[in-house]
Amino acid sequence: MKTSRLLTALAVLPLFAAPLLANAADGEALFKSKPCVACHMVDSKLVGPALKDVAAKYADQEGAVELLAGHIKNGSSGVWGPVPMPPNAVTEEEAKALAEWVLSL
Repeated sequence: MKTSRLLTALAVLPLFAAPLLANAADGEALFKSKPCVACHMVDSKLVGPALKDVAAKYADQEGAVELLAGHIKNGSSGVWGPVPMPPNAVTEEEAKALAEWVLSL
């Protein structure tokens, strides 16, 4: 019975956590807490593209949040040139929150 309650609590947790991560301040804080900052800046290219350039590229694309979240979590290659983006140790919720934040820039 205790396992069932724990599983229910774990299943419901993302419903409460996602809105908290989705606002701009939390998105920026999450970005700064992850290795993303080693290769990306908001306004200018570093190793990877400027995040504002990413936002502009995908601004009107349907499914952009899911696409970017997948790139953040799983990495990508050839999207912005020859330098691959490695996978990042983020949860699905964190990847989605980061993608939403990037697209809001």
